Amino acid sequence: MLQAPPLIPRPVADGAWLAPAKLNLMLRVLGRRADGYHQLQTVFQFIDRCDRLFFDPRSDGRIERIDGPAEIPPEQDLVVRAAQALAEASGCRSGISIRVDKRLPMGGGLGGGSSDAATTLQALNQLWGTGLSVERLAEIGLRLGADVPVFVRGTAAWGEGVGETLVPVALPRPWYLVLSPPCHVATGAVFGDPGLTRDSAPITLADFLRGNAANDCLATVLGHYPEVRQAFDWLADRADAKLTGTGACLFAALPTQAEAEQLLAEVPSTIPAFVARGQNRSPLFA
Repeated sequence: MLQAPPLIPRPVADGAWLAPAKLNLMLRVLGRRADGYHQLQTVFQFIDRCDRLFFDPRSDGRIERIDGPAEIPPEQDLVVRAAQALAEASGCRSGISIRVDKRLPMGGGLGGGSSDAATTLQALNQLWGTGLSVERLAEIGLRLGADVPVFVRGTAAWGEGVGETLVPVALPRPWYLVLSPPCHVATGAVFGDPGLTRDSAPITLADFLRGNAANDCLATVLGHYPEVRQAFDWLADRADAKLTGTGACLFAALPTQAEAEQLLAEVPSTIPAFVARGQNRSPLFA
């Protein structure tokens, strides 16, 4: 069987490397594993809303993020950790300064930090000439976070395990209205909540495509985050509202850009929101 050629990451015209958001179109929690993580089923699709990363070579061998958020120390910064992990895995001693034009909300369930880490791995693999395979980059990425591999591989996917076992899928590409309630949802707190559903039966991709697209984290998040509840109730009155990951972001699929933009115009001013298009290939590889 012929395999598709590997995707090649490329910067856009101004030198930025894109780090797109993802949506979890479905999320089922099947149980808790012996290592404490949860066994999941999910469907990942990218959208064309992206952070933008810039990389400037250094001659002193240092790896530095020049605009990192003050509340995140470098040793916890996924972008810095990704660059350091690639350098360690490849033996590369080159330095780099990294700047992130942050456009995706933190703690929103859009995978922004994981996407930034994946783009760092892919971009520096090229810029440093380290020549690691996509499989090796995904292995490195998995040590940084369960969502990093899907961004490294760059295709919409059915995910299992903790989300790292990925099968590429071709999905419809609707327009999405995405709401970003003004709160930060802690993923660990959601998965640690005693009321979280942890015994959902596994389904198949065909089941999902027939409309079985629930998110098992929804009830827990709505019960603990009133800002998410308010936004969800507003959206659910007008469309098929869904939660991505553990939130806080919510989304609804619309068939046309015009319909999505029309609904965007009605969103209360207290709820940040935007319109984006579903993508089966990460914009990093466009």
